[in-house]
This record gives sequence, C-alpha cells and structure tokens, in this order.
Amino acid sequence: RLPVGEVRVGGFGGSEGLVCWMREHAVDVLVDATHPFAEAMSANAARAAAAAGVPLLALRRPGWAPQTGDVWHRVASLDEAADALPALGRRVFLTTGRMGLARFAHLTDLWFLVRSVDAPEGPRPPRMETLLDRGPFTLDGERALLAAHRIDVLVTKDSGAAATAPKLTAAREAGVPVVLVTRPPAPVGVETVPGPAEAVAWLRERLG
Repeated sequence: RLPVGEVRVGGFGGSEGLVCWMREHAVDVLVDATHPFAEAMSANAARAAAAAGVPLLALRRPGWAPQTGDVWHRVASLDEAADALPALGRRVFLTTGRMGLARFAHLTDLWFLVRSVDAPEGPRPPRMETLLDRGPFTLDGERALLAAHRIDVLVTKDSGAAATAPKLTAAREAGVPVVLVTRPPAPVGVETVPGPAEAVAWLRERLG
C-alpha cells in the first residue's frame, strides 16, 4: 500500500544527493521511516535535513518488552552477540540479517540456522544452514522451527516488529535464551514518534 503521489525507489547518493533531490522537488518536510537499524540512512537523513533547512521527523516503533519467563541477554552490537554465544548454546538461530554474518564466522564450534530475505554473501560461519524467508511468521511455525533444528539460543535485533515477534514467544515457551542486539539511537536532536498515526498528526501540524 503506497501513499498518493510520486514513489521513488533506490538511493539518493548519500546526504548530498538527498539534499539536491529535496531542493529540486521543493520538499517541505522529511520523514525518516527506515528500519530501526538503518543507522547510516538515518544519519544521512539528519545531515541532509540540516543542510537543506528542512524539518525532520524520525518514526521509531517501540522496541520489544520482556515478559515473564523471558531469558534475554541485551548486547550493544553483533560483536558482543558473538562473544556471548559460546556460554549460552551450541545451536544458534540467527535472525539478524545477512549483512553481519562475518561477525560470527570465527565461531567454528557452533552450528547456525540463518534466516534472511536474501542469500548471504561473504564470510560466514562454517557450520551453517540458510533459510530464505520473509515475515510475518506464525507462532506455530516458530515453535516447529525451534524444535526441528534443536535450537538452544536465539540471536535477534530489537526491531520491535510485530511480524517477527512470534520467535520471542516460541523461545520463551521453550526456555531458549535470547541474545538481543540493542537498536542504535536516532540522530541527536531529531524529533521522534512511535508510529504512523503520530507521524501523520505531526505532518498535519507542520503543513496545515
């Protein structure tokens, strides 16, 4: 579902390219609605908005909140996640995307089930099975996956998405510990809202 108006697909060429595009299209406001872990794109948006003198809003859905029975180990990075794994389990369900697999490549004694939308490239753990899939995922499906692969530790990013939350419920039920990578903060000084409804209200106030 797309909003009414022009839709552009693809990059802008960094913050400078985004500045040129906004000036060319007489943009009044910029809304950063990228993934919570799209740190580079959010930084480019902040730089571009400041350079172009355009108000910027960042949409950041809330992160996941632990529930009774969860065994979560919060870490600040994929490197910290890799450091924590040997003490937590031997069969890892890795759902952090394909781009950071090199961070786990040295863990030769662990087995990994890697789920991603696109096939991984570059360095990766030597003992690894790839599952190409895209959410939303069901709770029954996640339960079956953990059981079938005998998963004893889950690694994920705190994206906060409801579409991928069932894996956390399945892990809680199975007593599987979760290594949760903390999301990066929004750029300093950028106003944030938790959802689309709040973003629309902000736009109406700005644009009348």
